[in-house]
Amino acid sequence: MSKIMGLSGNEAVAHAMRQINPDVVAAYPITPQTELMHQFAEFHSDGLVDTELVLVESEHSAMSASIGAAAAGARAMTATSANGLALMWEVVYIAASLRLPIVMPVINRALSGPINIHCDHSDTMGARDSGWIQIFSENCQEAYDNAIMAVKISENKDILLPTMITLDGFILSHTLERVELLDDDQVTKFVGEYHAQHSLLNVEQPVTYGPLDLQDYYFEHKRQQVEAMTHVLPVIEQVSQEYGRLSDRDYGLIEKYRLEDAERVIILMGSSVGTAKDVVDDLRNEGEKVGLIKIRVYRPFPYDTIREALNSVKAVAVLDRAVSFGTYGGPVYTDIRATLFGNGVSLPITNYIYGLGGRDIDKAQIRSAFDDLKHIAKTGKVKQELGFLGLRD
Repeated sequence: MSKIMGLSGNEAVAHAMRQINPDVVAAYPITPQTELMHQFAEFHSDGLVDTELVLVESEHSAMSASIGAAAAGARAMTATSANGLALMWEVVYIAASLRLPIVMPVINRALSGPINIHCDHSDTMGARDSGWIQIFSENCQEAYDNAIMAVKISENKDILLPTMITLDGFILSHTLERVELLDDDQVTKFVGEYHAQHSLLNVEQPVTYGPLDLQDYYFEHKRQQVEAMTHVLPVIEQVSQEYGRLSDRDYGLIEKYRLEDAERVIILMGSSVGTAKDVVDDLRNEGEKVGLIKIRVYRPFPYDTIREALNSVKAVAVLDRAVSFGTYGGPVYTDIRATLFGNGVSLPITNYIYGLGGRDIDKAQIRSAFDDLKHIAKTGKVKQELGFLGLRD
């Protein structure tokens, strides 16, 4: 029996963690993630979870504690934002390299400097090559659902990789929305018990974690991580289908919104998708053939699914909430270019950077991107590869 509550994104994810009831949670505060761990600590204090809650002295320590717990065979979780993720940098890579299925909600926030505590995607984009799975959330409901699904995805025996589930700082983390919670027993049954294949505490089958790994085997271990990533997308689809039967909420690798006969399409992810859907609806009511692709799973990148979705489109704009300095454009844009280049898809594509440091993106700005696409679709030519939405003159 589901339960409907008004919850912020932080509270929704904390409830998901309560229902998952992980063995170990390492906690360290950073805005705007702090309230997530406050709420979980309250659940812990009230005896609603059996979790060992470890209060550490830094984000580096939070990930280190999670790694130690996971290597010992525990189901481990933590959470962070922005500069906290940056401070974890060394051990974020170690978690993935040791194939430890840690789940970490990341509340997206701009990276310093200048110091800013509001949303953009620069924190998790910086970690896109760390070997972690990355799943983005459009709203508080999706953040809750993603947290639950992430456990089952990471712990799949063919994957055993850590997962970041993201939600936009303040925009979702502190905004109250309608969230439908599954029954506690449903979540317990869905995630199941975690039985680590290789535990440091198993004296009958001793293993080593984190050894010196030089020219002899380092390359082969990286190749194993590459192979593990190739198994992720099918498992995400499988877990999403299973979760859909349980919750009546279906998720794929991407969401195709009003794409059936669309000639002009924008691609983006995170909380801005909701605003963009309103613009698509407005333009559709005006007779315009427009659509939208929401990317849910950013790592591994669903190249084939996106390429197929764009097969009959005339022009595309990619909206990035992060800058990739010194390249063609934002990180999502460069991935989309790679998706299309050399794969038989000749499609004009442009890029817009928006919303850095929490700046609002409104319907007029998104509409302007669609207006630019009208000219691009007609001429087949892109005036400028990189533009900025909402930037002051």
